[in-house]
Amino acid sequence: MFANWGSLAYRRRWVVLIATVVLAVAGGIWGLGVFDRLSQGGYDAPASESARANQVAEDAFGRQGGDVVVVYDTVDPARLQQIAGKLAELPEDAVLRVQPPIPSPEAGKSLVAITLRGSDSNTHVKQYEQIADRLAVDGVTQQVGGLVPTQQAINDMSSSDLAKAEAVSLPIVLVLLVIIFGGLVAASLPVVVGGLAIMGSLGVLHAISLGAEVNSFAVNVASLLGLGMAIDYGLFMVGRFREELAAGRGTEDAVRRTVMSAGRTVVFSATLLVIALSGLLLFPHGFLKSLSYGGMSAVAIAALVSVTLLPALLGVLGHRVDKLAVPWRKDRGGPSEAGWRRLASRVMKRPVLFVLPIVAVLLALGAPFLGVKFGEVTEKVLPEGNSARVAAETIDRDFPALASGGLKIVVTGDPSPADVQAFATGVGDVAGVGETRIAAEPKDGVWLLTADLEHDQLSDESKQALRDVRALAGPGTSEVLVGGSTAVVSDSLDAIRDKLPWMVLLLVGATFALMFLAFGSILLPIKAVVVSALSLSATFGVLVWVFQEGHGADLLGVTPAPLESGIVVLMAAMVFGLSTDYEVFLMSRMVEARGRGATTEEAVSAGLAKTGRVITAAALLLIVVTGAFAFSQITMMRFVGVGMILALALDATVVRMLLVPAVLKLLGNAAWWAPGPLRRIQERMAIHEDVPAEDEKVPARV
Repeated sequence: MFANWGSLAYRRRWVVLIATVVLAVAGGIWGLGVFDRLSQGGYDAPASESARANQVAEDAFGRQGGDVVVVYDTVDPARLQQIAGKLAELPEDAVLRVQPPIPSPEAGKSLVAITLRGSDSNTHVKQYEQIADRLAVDGVTQQVGGLVPTQQAINDMSSSDLAKAEAVSLPIVLVLLVIIFGGLVAASLPVVVGGLAIMGSLGVLHAISLGAEVNSFAVNVASLLGLGMAIDYGLFMVGRFREELAAGRGTEDAVRRTVMSAGRTVVFSATLLVIALSGLLLFPHGFLKSLSYGGMSAVAIAALVSVTLLPALLGVLGHRVDKLAVPWRKDRGGPSEAGWRRLASRVMKRPVLFVLPIVAVLLALGAPFLGVKFGEVTEKVLPEGNSARVAAETIDRDFPALASGGLKIVVTGDPSPADVQAFATGVGDVAGVGETRIAAEPKDGVWLLTADLEHDQLSDESKQALRDVRALAGPGTSEVLVGGSTAVVSDSLDAIRDKLPWMVLLLVGATFALMFLAFGSILLPIKAVVVSALSLSATFGVLVWVFQEGHGADLLGVTPAPLESGIVVLMAAMVFGLSTDYEVFLMSRMVEARGRGATTEEAVSAGLAKTGRVITAAALLLIVVTGAFAFSQITMMRFVGVGMILALALDATVVRMLLVPAVLKLLGNAAWWAPGPLRRIQERMAIHEDVPAEDEKVPARV
């Protein structure tokens, strides 16, 4: 199949080239409309008890709390009357309710909560933009915070950081590609693929946003993976094409063989990564689904462009792919491959001396993850000094009763006032719960209670208090729903915990099945999963040590805090997917050599010699692309950037270049074994094509 496609891509190269570019560019132009449809929400579990509590309370009493919170630096009655008058002039189509100023004489400040009229986060941001410039009062200093201003600040900074990251990383990537390929023409091809992949993924995200919620971070993920994977795939394809040309083959044959070998590996690798990212769809959170949309579309389009546009473009260029070569360019092959062969030989001479220390170090690096704590997206993801974060810190300090969050308890079923009061007393007696009060007059048989928490809302004590309150018997036959910030985070974590085993099963099952069909071995897929798990645990251990425990946090400019669970799940999918990505690149060449009769040692040496330089170069380029996010102002994106740097550096060097060859040496011939019945199934369903011998020489022709 891939050989036939390679031949067709060459024969119809101009049609394929023009069609791919037109579709990608048109999709990108239309995709710009997604920026007006991006959401800022989706972090909670929509079917959870806390979500139902919020919905019942909203249906009965209207939306509670303030979307925008303004702290004015005055408690003077005349000034407060002036503030109230000013806020009363806010447009009714944007503002549902303005709470009267709440003074704090001790702090000399007053707080006003504004509830916006919209029903979703995207509408809230637009309504806030309508009133943002109308909150100031002459002669009074104010600070603006709350959920919506915080969301807008995160969105604005993430968009700005994305533009800066691409502006910085692209020139560096191009320079590195010129050094790697030794010529400007060859170096520009992966960048072209990356640009088209990003444009195409924007079009897909816009289409998805017409029927589903798409969080703004989906664009960041699409840009990161679209550019990064396109460069990886382009590097692999162009490198193989030049290798075929150097072997004396003509352009058509080189294109066909490139698609048949490297193209198949790219599609296979992208399929594994798409499946890994599809695991995010198992979770009910709109945020995780959005990240899945962005990641899957970017990776799929990067692979699609790599096996359509790139073969056609290579067919047009032929030997001109080496044009504009740099003066210091060296001949390909020889010394570089010899160095990787020597490394493989050294590792396989003493495999145990490599396996044991590497596994021990990876496990030690992963140990801090055993103490991981999960939280939510708060103003702390913003840099210190940001106005929304400063306002939140002011509220926490000067209005602690309003900032504590607490529990929001909804009682339905029209219970008697006496029963509700007795229930409220029981809630107040729960350890860790402070004052409990009836927050509003009952309406339509629904009561609303609030309960203060004596500890931080995300502490273990508060989470236990939540569980204890939920365990209380309701008044009479009434149904009790407990919501609030602590409940939202706890329910979100529970939803992730419930679905996580299914995601792991999907990743492991898909990896095993596809790698078995591709390589015809039972132990190779098992080894791939175990090695990827070691790399993943080491990465997360270091991230917990820095971002949660605070070691080196000052150097990174982040505030230590519990990790946002959604970002951790995203990182797990991406790191596992990329680990198997490099595994496929490496093993595909080893299996090719093995298929031509090489011993295990010879196959490992050949595979490392052919892909060692490509894998390390691909990892370096992806580190530059993703590492640019390590300088983001948003902690979540900085977490992703640092995590990707760690994961790629570990995986592409220590794991793939040292651990994998050592393990294969220990496994010996068993590495390639499969039971007879499974072997026959694999031979019937195999997703590989025989590649002629590497040293087969044919007359060069164009």
